[in-house]
Amino acid sequence: MHTIDDFVRLVRDELGMPLEEYQVSADLDQLPAWDSLYLLKLVTALEQATGRSLPVGRLLEARSLGEIYQLAART
Repeated sequence: MHTIDDFVRLVRDELGMPLEEYQVSADLDQLPAWDSLYLLKLVTALEQATGRSLPVGRLLEARSLGEIYQLAART
C-alpha cells in the first residue's frame, strides 16, 4: 500500500465499504455505517498489507481515514 488509491482500494476490498476518494478526508462519524468493527478490520488489513505493526492507540485517535492512511504510510 503506497498511494492513497491503494488505500481506498484496500478499504473497499477488505472492508466491503463503498468509499469514494473524496470521503477519505471526511470525519469518521460522517461515513455511512462506520463503526469500531470497521476500524479493527482496517487495522488488521493495513498490518497485513504493510507487513508491520501499526500504532493502534494513535489510530484510535484518528478522526478520518486520511489520518489513518498517513499513520500507516509513515509507520
